Amino acid sequence: MRWICGGAAIALGLGWMLLRLKCSRRYAVLRSLPMEGLRLRGIGEPFLLLIERWRIGSHLPSVMFRIQRSLQQSYGMRHSAERTLIFMAEMFSYSWLFMLGGSLLTAFSGEQAGIIIGAVLALILPVALVSDLHKKVRLREQNIMLELPELLNSIVLLVGAGETVQRAIIRCVESRKGNYSHPLYKELFIMTTEWEGGYSFQQAFENFSKRCAVQEVSLFTTTVLLNYRRGGADFVLSLRDLSRMLWEKRKAVSRTRGEQASSKLVFPMVLIFLIVIVLVGTPAIMMLKM
Repeated sequence: MRWICGGAAIALGLGWMLLRLKCSRRYAVLRSLPMEGLRLRGIGEPFLLLIERWRIGSHLPSVMFRIQRSLQQSYGMRHSAERTLIFMAEMFSYSWLFMLGGSLLTAFSGEQAGIIIGAVLALILPVALVSDLHKKVRLREQNIMLELPELLNSIVLLVGAGETVQRAIIRCVESRKGNYSHPLYKELFIMTTEWEGGYSFQQAFENFSKRCAVQEVSLFTTTVLLNYRRGGADFVLSLRDLSRMLWEKRKAVSRTRGEQASSKLVFPMVLIFLIVIVLVGTPAIMMLKM
């Protein structure tokens, strides 16, 4: 078993080196593409060649579509195909590293547990990466949903005070004082730069809705585009009706988060309860035996 795992480790290492030489600078342009949370981009370039040659996207269309959809919601439509390939290469990189590490561990120690653990982790980690990506997208949607009613209230107050919709949104963005870490205000800042770059009000708003990819934002965009030309009391009234509905949805999201937080406390509480039982019961059992 040690010789087999040693040969497998050599084969994995040589295979990666050959692929690295073969792809050369073919994917160098993808190195500058911004993506958060990727730690093995340098290792993953050879796997981009494998993904392209083996046409993995055609064999796993549903998986590729879900990954690409999540990346589009996080980074936008532009370069979404390239980001999907980079993410897939990251998954292959983790699998390769764990298989290599497991093979080396078994080759040096002679224990079969090394290759078994490596194989299991090589299968689990890619699934965990995809699950974490979807979780981040859901968290982003919830953060946008929680902040949207606050934004809408500010717009209603400013429009009611005589500001135009465009100017009201700009004032809301400027109130952040350059801090655009929140996904909603980040997209709003992009929208304001599009206005300055020559985009029309309607086109910039539609792009904003597509980048957010949240149903409530689409409803907000539709309401604004249908009513902003009217102005006056009718426009403010329609925004107030939408605001009431969004506040109800915000309450639902808050309740959901509260339930999730309470469910996460169940396991630690059960663990503490078992520890207390052991601490209390062990002396009693020892006394009975004596």
